[in-house]
Amino acid sequence: MSVGTSNRGSAWEQYYGPNLGYVQEQYEEYVINPEAVDAQYRELFEQYGPPPMDSYSEPAHSAASTAAVNSSTSPIGEAQLQQAVAVSKLADHIRHFGHLAADIDPLGADSMPLLQRFEPESYGLTREQLQSLPASLVWNEPPANVRTAWDAIEQLKKCYTRTIAYDFGHVHDVNEKRWLRAQAETDSIELTIDEKKKLLKRMIQVDLFEKYMHKTFVGQKRFSIEGNDALVPMLDEIVLSFAKDGGKHILMGMAHRGRLNVLAHVLGKPYGAIFSEFHHSPNKDLYPSEGSTGINFGWTGDVKYHLGADHDFEQDQLRTTITLANNPSHLEYVNSVVEGFARAAQEERSSQGYPVQDTDRALAVLMHGDAAFPGEGIVAETLNFDKLRGFQNGGTLHFIVNNRIGFTTESSDSRSTLYASDLAKGYEIPILHVNADDPEACIAAVRMAFEYRDTFKKDFLIDLIGYRRHGHNEMDDPSSTQPLVYEKVNKHLIAHQIYAEKLKQSGVLTEADVQQMKDDVEATFQQAYEKMRERTATEYRNQSDKLPRANAPIPTDTGIAVEQLRELNEALIQHPESFTPYPKLDRILKRRAAAFVEEDKVDWALAETLAFASILAEGQPIRLSGQDVERGTFAQRHLMLHDPTNGSKYCPLHSIPQTKASFAIHNSPLTEAAVLGFEYGYNVFAPETLVIWEAQYGDFANVAQVIFDQFIAAGQAKWHQYSNLVMLLPHGYEGQGPEHSSARLERYLQLSANGNWMVANLTSAAQYFHLLRRQAAIGGTLQARPLVVMSPKSLLRNARSATPVAALTEGTFRPILEEPLLGSKPAKVQRLLLCSGKVALDLEAELENYPDQDWSWLHIIRVEQLYPFPEEEITEVIGRLKSLKEVMWVQEEPQNMGAWTFMESRLRALLPKAASLDYIGRGERSSPASGYADVHSHEQRQIVHKALKLQQA
Repeated sequence: MSVGTSNRGSAWEQYYGPNLGYVQEQYEEYVINPEAVDAQYRELFEQYGPPPMDSYSEPAHSAASTAAVNSSTSPIGEAQLQQAVAVSKLADHIRHFGHLAADIDPLGADSMPLLQRFEPESYGLTREQLQSLPASLVWNEPPANVRTAWDAIEQLKKCYTRTIAYDFGHVHDVNEKRWLRAQAETDSIELTIDEKKKLLKRMIQVDLFEKYMHKTFVGQKRFSIEGNDALVPMLDEIVLSFAKDGGKHILMGMAHRGRLNVLAHVLGKPYGAIFSEFHHSPNKDLYPSEGSTGINFGWTGDVKYHLGADHDFEQDQLRTTITLANNPSHLEYVNSVVEGFARAAQEERSSQGYPVQDTDRALAVLMHGDAAFPGEGIVAETLNFDKLRGFQNGGTLHFIVNNRIGFTTESSDSRSTLYASDLAKGYEIPILHVNADDPEACIAAVRMAFEYRDTFKKDFLIDLIGYRRHGHNEMDDPSSTQPLVYEKVNKHLIAHQIYAEKLKQSGVLTEADVQQMKDDVEATFQQAYEKMRERTATEYRNQSDKLPRANAPIPTDTGIAVEQLRELNEALIQHPESFTPYPKLDRILKRRAAAFVEEDKVDWALAETLAFASILAEGQPIRLSGQDVERGTFAQRHLMLHDPTNGSKYCPLHSIPQTKASFAIHNSPLTEAAVLGFEYGYNVFAPETLVIWEAQYGDFANVAQVIFDQFIAAGQAKWHQYSNLVMLLPHGYEGQGPEHSSARLERYLQLSANGNWMVANLTSAAQYFHLLRRQAAIGGTLQARPLVVMSPKSLLRNARSATPVAALTEGTFRPILEEPLLGSKPAKVQRLLLCSGKVALDLEAELENYPDQDWSWLHIIRVEQLYPFPEEEITEVIGRLKSLKEVMWVQEEPQNMGAWTFMESRLRALLPKAASLDYIGRGERSSPASGYADVHSHEQRQIVHKALKLQQA
């Protein structure tokens, strides 16, 4: 049977995955009994020979195919063909499943899987048969010392079962798979003598640092790295490699375990600075219990094992900047923030259009916990960024710092997968499992990871498998919950001791050399401690605060000249001759020109677009993301146009001649937490950029509550992180049910303190225009604060929210607005209604239904800015109302939600003695809104009628 035809490869290209597996099974039947398979397959096998036994390899990698090709010049017997197929299967199983037999468990605590699948006997092969076959049956280009199939199988077992385990069978791309296989099947790197000495010294520093802390600061928590000591030299290797490649920024994120060691040895934080944080302060009563420093009003600080740092790495004329992100205890949420850092560091935003990205400028490095990696959903959300246009960064290097336990929970109770890293397989991220007790293997793993990222611009994951020498913290006794494991831990040599013994045996170092290293390291710690005791703690800084460049005042005038507005508006409706807008949308956009000519009305979407255009014209870049931001959830924005004839896209803000900075707009994945964390990180790293995140519905922002709580609301107080991030949360009761009504305004007000951010609920397009321009102006200054906007839904097209052009040309954002239909006779006003958002326009609409009624007894204030509470402005209005008897807070949300519980005490403090305060709105509810539109409408009418003292419907 001759099968060496030239079109053999194309015959099998249509088969892949399970289909290819089925064809392979049919071929095995065919070898035994050709009549046992269907005629169509028999014909294929007779004409084209065997299918490839590995769908990811080159045809020549298949043993059966090699035998078949060879048979084009000489007949091959059935027995030989069966042997060829069996050899191919054996080799493929070693390549795919060798990681199951690898030496990656330092303690030997895990039971080894059955390894029969890696032995020739399991495939009906003998050593003699393998020695009679050429290595080329298994290996396309085997090493020189690999001559027979037996040599090849033995070498493959050595390659795939050492202290690095290769787990990349899930990677589909043929080029990547070929590259990864070549790396795995190459002998491990050999470090120079000098590199080995430096590696041992670093391992000694890592271990003795933890021991020094343990004995010097007895009973204090530090969440040591012990058991995964190799992480530090692995990070060293990344820093050096990236600096050699000319990279500018390395952005790191990690949880608390090992953070102090990483700060000391990778980011160069002085030992004395770390010791000072553990040393008891003379002003102990003024300091938090965990010893943070730098207390002042609004600046609460954070515990030492949450703090980040910045470090300028310099070595042999190599330079790069390392940033370790501040991280709260909520594991893994910092991942998305660091991804935002990296993207911001990679982009050039000084010209119009999308920013220009250079993925070689910055590298993200994330260190995960083995229990948190599969346990926290934010991990999957962040891994999903890998190939997304608006969020990818050319590849993140991931480490699972795997001590095989989560607090006291063993792996069998914390995940349903074999490895902690298996989640990454769904994103085709290559995985290396490496034994933390073999530092040279760890360095080899890092070098492979870095080269892969450099080659393919994709994520890579290293599962660093070690153990935890102490309990969750150093005061915790783990033996009560893991007695057998800790019996092994207590007897197990420390990693640097194992490595030192290896170097002594190979003649690299003597025992005296090793001891001298230890003595020198311990002396360095002691000197730093003594020096620290001679100083006050305030001489050390916990981190290098990235304080803004200037303390510019909040702008008092954010208007734009009408001529400039008109020019911007005209430019926005232009498009290239080669572009055909969707006809219906084209008509809508062209009507915007009438806003300046005929109607003198600017609606919400146009006000937003003009604000963006004017900010870009002033040279400030903008980034906008969210699940539907290009069009807008409510089909109102349309900043990205689509050509129905060819599918091309066009963004007007990329082409108007006035713009002097980039405008990035990205529809995001169906993710809230990771995307919001990403945008926060982007803004912190690039504070000159106006960064905006829009929730699809405000209700959905509750999925990102951790980001709001632990980063955005508290980032400045804990870490001196300044942000002017804008969060648009669509909010408004239109009878759409519980999950399409409320952005949970009450939650943001509950988090409001110390001027940490601004919370607004607007009723006017002009207010939105000025607020966006104001928010842009404070970016990169000490006035920068995040902005939470209860953005509208129905008000997007409500004529009452539209504004005259003149309202955009002068003035600035106003914290309160007075109802224009009322208040002309302040001496007669007896009832004052205060409200916020859509309900204010509901009240105005009802007032117009009674044009002949005397409303002199009533006045209404729209509270556009809820926090900071506009005390001065409200007090001024109340002071004019000399006959005031009652003040009512009116809201559409239930009584236990919305702004009432926040506003009540603040309003009560402003009341004149003769006036009372009361609430008008829905009663207390567990669910935020009714699911029945008619019920909602009835309740809304009742609220409005009660507020206006009209007869109830």
